[in-house]
Amino acid sequence: MRCVAVGLAAWLAVILAGCRLAPGHPPDPDSRPDQVLDFATLYDQNCAACHGRNGQNGPAIDLGNPEYQALIDDASLRKWIANGMPGTEMPAFAQSAGGMLTDAQVDVLVAGMRKAWRAQDAFAGAAPPAYAPAAAGNAGDAQRGQQTYQVRCAGCHKAGGEDIASSTYLSLVGGQALRSIIIAGRPDIGQPDWQHDAPGGKAVTPLSAQDVDDIVTYLGTLRSAATTTVSAQGGGK
Repeated sequence: MRCVAVGLAAWLAVILAGCRLAPGHPPDPDSRPDQVLDFATLYDQNCAACHGRNGQNGPAIDLGNPEYQALIDDASLRKWIANGMPGTEMPAFAQSAGGMLTDAQVDVLVAGMRKAWRAQDAFAGAAPPAYAPAAAGNAGDAQRGQQTYQVRCAGCHKAGGEDIASSTYLSLVGGQALRSIIIAGRPDIGQPDWQHDAPGGKAVTPLSAQDVDDIVTYLGTLRSAATTTVSAQGGGK
């Protein structure tokens, strides 16, 4: 019986070792964190809390939106993961910027998102406004942006209690994040993209690149005003 028990133990050891090496199996718990190169594990540990499981329904931008994945290029996606995004709660994850992830792990996250959520012809042949504004700095007109915001955005956001012009919201969302959401939308929460940005998500004349610049610039003035007010009251740093 002792021989049978020893043989069974050896057989189980071989089977378990094989399972640990199977594709998609969680990494060995004894492996070092910087050796983990499985996309699902890295995403769940570092991204899911803010961006949601499968890239949707989190408090932060919808990474699982094919339009967002088509809008942003690899270099920008890698930059935000590695170095964080100013003006938002997005921290830096790369070791070179004070985070915990190696360059190889950041590359795994970028490649994994592309494979999981990028789709061919996500914009159905339409040409969206560019991911980045045409010019650095203030490329839009705030007064014109306020008018466009009132016509194309305010109705839904105020009616739904999600006023993106509020200082609370704008203190957490930077200009580039606003731009990305305006262009690509957030289908996980019913936010239309730039082609359907109107009450009820009805098809309308798409927002132009200038419209997007103007709206982001207008919202930026509200953020600046809120920051100035807080500083004057002694609440700013």
